[in-house]
Amino acid sequence: MAPPLLFLSDIFLTLGTSPLLRGAEIAVSPGDRLCLVGRNGSGKSTLLKVAAGLLPADSGQRFVQPGATVRYLPQEPDLAGFETTLAYVEAGLGPGDDTHRARTLLEALGLTGAEDPARLSGGEARRAALARVLAPQPDILLLDEPTNHLDLPAIAWLEQELASLRSAMVLISHDRRLLESLSRGIVWLDRGTARRLDRGFAHFEAWRDDTLEQEEKERHKLDRKLVMEEDWLRYGVTARRKRNVRRLSDLHELRAKTKQLRGPAGGPKLAATEGEISGRMVMVAEGVSKSFGDRTVVRELDTRVLRGDRMGIIGANGAGKTTLLNLLTGAMPPDQGVVKLGASLQMVTLDQRRDSLDPTATLADTLTGANGRRGGDQVIVNGQARHVIGYMKDFLFPPEQARTPVGVLSGGERGRLALAVALAKPGNLLVLDEPTNDLDLETLELLQELLADYPGTVLLVSHDRDFIDRVCTSVLVAEGDGRWQDYAGGWSDMLAQRGAPPWLPVGSTPAREAKARSAAPAPSTAPARKMSFKDKHALEQLPAQMEKLQAEIGRLQTRLADPDLYRRDPAAFQKATDALTRAGGDLAAAEERWLELEMLRETLEAS
Repeated sequence: MAPPLLFLSDIFLTLGTSPLLRGAEIAVSPGDRLCLVGRNGSGKSTLLKVAAGLLPADSGQRFVQPGATVRYLPQEPDLAGFETTLAYVEAGLGPGDDTHRARTLLEALGLTGAEDPARLSGGEARRAALARVLAPQPDILLLDEPTNHLDLPAIAWLEQELASLRSAMVLISHDRRLLESLSRGIVWLDRGTARRLDRGFAHFEAWRDDTLEQEEKERHKLDRKLVMEEDWLRYGVTARRKRNVRRLSDLHELRAKTKQLRGPAGGPKLAATEGEISGRMVMVAEGVSKSFGDRTVVRELDTRVLRGDRMGIIGANGAGKTTLLNLLTGAMPPDQGVVKLGASLQMVTLDQRRDSLDPTATLADTLTGANGRRGGDQVIVNGQARHVIGYMKDFLFPPEQARTPVGVLSGGERGRLALAVALAKPGNLLVLDEPTNDLDLETLELLQELLADYPGTVLLVSHDRDFIDRVCTSVLVAEGDGRWQDYAGGWSDMLAQRGAPPWLPVGSTPAREAKARSAAPAPSTAPARKMSFKDKHALEQLPAQMEKLQAEIGRLQTRLADPDLYRRDPAAFQKATDALTRAGGDLAAAEERWLELEMLRETLEAS
């Protein structure tokens, strides 16, 4: 076996008052492709910085083979001090490295090299940083969350590029599909120590669960032995002093070992606050189009979202995913067509940039403010009052962080906080724009379970292929030129139905992804519901009723458009406003009922 290119031995490091690394070890040999996994806050990024030589350990040894080149990709690259992205990338080249490769990589990542680093978005800065570490083709690549802020085409390109390199790699990522594709070994950082398994990431969960189960059995045995030894300490004989002193020393060692074997701290506990049950028809888009200048991002879209659907919206950056989300939720009016929202919708939104979080507010005030009670110490979750400290613990925030300003939290902590705020609000429609950013794998698993069991409706924008597969019942895919197409199932099901979308790099989709993950459900044999006389009568009468309500709404809107009405007659203004609200609700209910009956009629005629 070849000697390691990089070796960390017995690394101890304390940040603040808490020991973070306790004898961690890692060895990187030629050809290794290791994924470094662990909870947020377990020290993964810190260990990678120690490996890169950027952070000195309190004790331990770092060894790099003489002449071996190491390149490190941080989570938040700093491009300050460089005039262009090309200058930034070329500064990472060593003697004899190919300068043309720097420009080639920038172009492959969608940059020209002439961009001003001060004006780059998060995704563009990440692309420039990737070009900088990949251009030298180093012996060792240390990559901390390389897919953050990247869209699906860039992730697919990166997967191909990394697979083609001869460099040894240590990779931190929450993208399961990327880890499964690239990794050949796992380093699990848990409670300050690192364990290694020389198998791919697909084997991690089974290995982790077996390890924790074995630890629990060992801890149980030690607990029983500890009770016996402590009983001896209290009541045992005092003869043969030397033997007893040795036994007392063994007892202290046993206590230390028992403490060390305590399992990891409890995981996050995610639960969404449920709102009222929405109508069966949540939203309907008919002939919806939206353009910005000469560019059409949505063209003649027809789609329906029913209660309980979990629809994913996927496409390249710039395809219009967030615009489409705003159109479907009524936040943005279409240029053409109509979007009809169902009755009794309570929308809860998680925005991509976490802009809803006030960086100057404390963590506790942010959580209590989720229920409009900012400044108190209670959070209302599913109708029950929870103390804010207890709710913080559900999302892995220790009590001492209660007065911490949001602005100093890490990316993973901000992601968990945004989830905690969103899930405390009552709702029946979750609108999630990139919810997986900066979340660790354990939190991702719990979020997947929560969304799978959520009784309401979910609209999801994500670049995480595995997350889409596990959560979505259907996907809306950008087909180019403003066209969007519905597909049943998740990412893999979409690939099986249509193949790779045109915006993915050629050859980027492995054959295994093109296979459906599960067989299609058998067609229902339940007898179809028949239309009653009442249903038929309602279907005939509802169009006239909707026209009447639309006319009433128009009349009220015209009256309220009078700028002097409020000054002249405040009571009449309030009466008209209330009537408009009622008419709007009645119209939404009538439209939902008509759509439900029309769908039933079409289904019966087709059968």
